[in-house]
Amino acid sequence: MAHAYTPGLKVTEGMTIEKERRLPLEGEVLVEAGATVKAEDVVAKADLPGNVQLLNVANLLSVPPKEVAEYMLKPVGESISKDEVIATTKGLFGLFKSQARSPIDGTIEAVSDVTGQVILREPPIPVEVKAYTDGIVTETVPTEGVTVETYGTYIQGIFGIGGETVGDLVVVAKSSSDELTAEQILPEHRDNILVGGSLVTTDAIQKAIQHGVRGIIAGGIDDADLRELLGYELGVAITGSEEIGITLVITEGFGHVAMAEQTLTLLKGRKGMKTSINGATQIRAGVVRPEILIPLGSEAAGSASDADENAAGGILEVGSSVRIIREPYFGQLGRVTALPVALQDLETEARVRVLRVELEDGQQTTLPRANVEAIER
Repeated sequence: MAHAYTPGLKVTEGMTIEKERRLPLEGEVLVEAGATVKAEDVVAKADLPGNVQLLNVANLLSVPPKEVAEYMLKPVGESISKDEVIATTKGLFGLFKSQARSPIDGTIEAVSDVTGQVILREPPIPVEVKAYTDGIVTETVPTEGVTVETYGTYIQGIFGIGGETVGDLVVVAKSSSDELTAEQILPEHRDNILVGGSLVTTDAIQKAIQHGVRGIIAGGIDDADLRELLGYELGVAITGSEEIGITLVITEGFGHVAMAEQTLTLLKGRKGMKTSINGATQIRAGVVRPEILIPLGSEAAGSASDADENAAGGILEVGSSVRIIREPYFGQLGRVTALPVALQDLETEARVRVLRVELEDGQQTTLPRANVEAIER
C-alpha cells in the first residue's frame, strides 16, 4: 500500500504515556521504582544555590583589605541574619566603633584579603519536581529524577502558554463552534481546567485568572488577544515559562477556529476527570507541542490494545486522518483517499507531491502533502 510521511499530532483515546521528570541539577529522588504516585506528589527535589552579594567590609570599617579577616565576628560558612553585625573594629577606648551589617539572610561564603570584600550567599532556593500525572514510577535515576508511566487519553495542541498544571476537567462548550466568553466563567470553576469551543478571548482568560481557574483548552485565539494578554509580541521562542496565572492550550490555531469534533467529543467523555496540561510550545528544531493528559487508571491500561504503540508516527496511508494546516481549508479534518506517486503542477507552477482528501462534509479535494498533518489516533 502506498504511504508517505508527514508531521503529525496525537489525538488518542487511550495510550501508554511515559513522562520523564528531571531535576535541573543534582538532588534527591524521593520515590522508588514501582511506586504509585499522584500528579501532585513531589518525586525529586534539589536546592539551587542562592544569589551572591558582595559587601565591601574594608570600606565600611575603614581598614586595609588584608586586615578584614581579623575584624570578622563570624567565620566562613557561618549562618547570618539580615542587619546582623558581622564585622566591627575595636574603636578608641571601646568607643567610635565601625560596624559592617549583613544586608541579607544567608551564609558567609568567603573573605577576600585582596579587595576587602566579604562574599555573602542568600539561602538556597528549593526546587521540587512533581509527578505531573497519576501513574507508576518505572525508572529512577539517582540524584536526577524518575520516569512516570500512565495509561490515558493524550491530546496534543497547536499552541500554548503557561507551564504544567493539574485540575478537574469541566466542559463549558456545548458545540465545537461555541466561543468561551467571560460570562461563562464562574466562581465554582476555581482549580478546574475549562474546555471551550472555537475561540477564547482576553476577557474570558482574565476572568478565569481572577476566579483561580488553572487552565483553558480552546480551539483558537486571536493574535491580538494573545499580545494583549502577554504584554509583548511572542515571536518564535519556546513558551511555557509565562507567569500569567493560568495555562492555555490551543488545539487548532489562531483566529476563530472550531475545535475538531473528535477532540471535543473525547474531552466531553472525560469531563470531571483529573487532567494534566502543559502549554509549553516550540516550533523550531526539537518540536515541543502543548499537551493534554488524562489518566484512565490501571484497569483501562490492562484491557487496552497496544496496537497504537506499535504504529509508526507520522505515516500517511489511504484512510489516515489528517488536519489541513493551510487555506482555503485551514483547520478542517479529513481522510486520505489517494496518494498519487507522480508530481503534480500547482497554480504557482511548482511541482509537488499531492494527496487526495475527503473532508468531513464529503467534499473531495487535492492538496500538497505539505498542507496537512497526520492525526495519530
